[in-house]
Amino acid sequence: MSGLERLVREELLQPVDSRVEGVAAAIAQRHGAASRAVLFYGSCLRERQLDGLMLDFYLIVSDYRAAYTSGWLAQANRLIPPNVFPFAHNGLAAKYAVLSEADFHRLNGPETRSVSVWARFAQPSRLVWSADEAAARRAVAAVARAAPTLLSAALAELPNDQPPLELWRGAFALTYSAELRAEKNSRGGSVVDVDPARYRRFTGPALSAARAEGRRRAGGWRRRRVEGKLLSVLRLAKASTTFAGGAEYIAWKINRHAGTDIRLAPWQKRWPLLAAITLAPRLIRSKAVR
Repeated sequence: MSGLERLVREELLQPVDSRVEGVAAAIAQRHGAASRAVLFYGSCLRERQLDGLMLDFYLIVSDYRAAYTSGWLAQANRLIPPNVFPFAHNGLAAKYAVLSEADFHRLNGPETRSVSVWARFAQPSRLVWSADEAAARRAVAAVARAAPTLLSAALAELPNDQPPLELWRGAFALTYSAELRAEKNSRGGSVVDVDPARYRRFTGPALSAARAEGRRRAGGWRRRRVEGKLLSVLRLAKASTTFAGGAEYIAWKINRHAGTDIRLAPWQKRWPLLAAITLAPRLIRSKAVR
């Protein structure tokens, strides 16, 4: 195990609220023997008061066909990963994204231009459930790919002589520009400022891993922005069909992060896919999402 993998494993195995573990176990149970690991991530990692919040999870499965009773859900997950579902357990609200072990490994690495997964897992997360030790090892190995991928891609666009924290801030700002995001422009920096010591610890091992694999100068941010925003629209449209109350959730999330006051018409609530498609251009023009 590399030094970076040891850092990642230590972070992933830090304890969490027992209620979070309960939600993770219930998510895994929902998908039966296909479930391999559940990771907890996002701003709720830093919260002690979880009531009223939306907890974020990734469910890692062995195979999409085995994870679903519906063939079209398996196909949708394969074509436009991940699928996203709402969930509630013991009074806590959550949502979880589903990826296969193979896709989780691939989407944390430099072989994909999509920032969606490696940008998130270059940040802190927790492994809150695993089927066995082999599943845990595979989750650690996949997550350990994220930070080197992020930094190597960022160094193709940013000055290479920046202090470590400025490099991380700039890297996350680039990833936010490559998706449709409702958060404010300063969000990339605030992610780092929550725990600067953590990012200092990760800088050396992550850059060493990137150099060892020849990943620096990955580049392609202009193309990432175009493809990423198009992919975000596709995922938004897909989520509106898999997420009960999907249109209301999308409006709530944007209002919460961007300070807007989007109100859905009755037809938009009845037809969430059309709502997602019709909302996207207006949100981009108004800069409610970027």
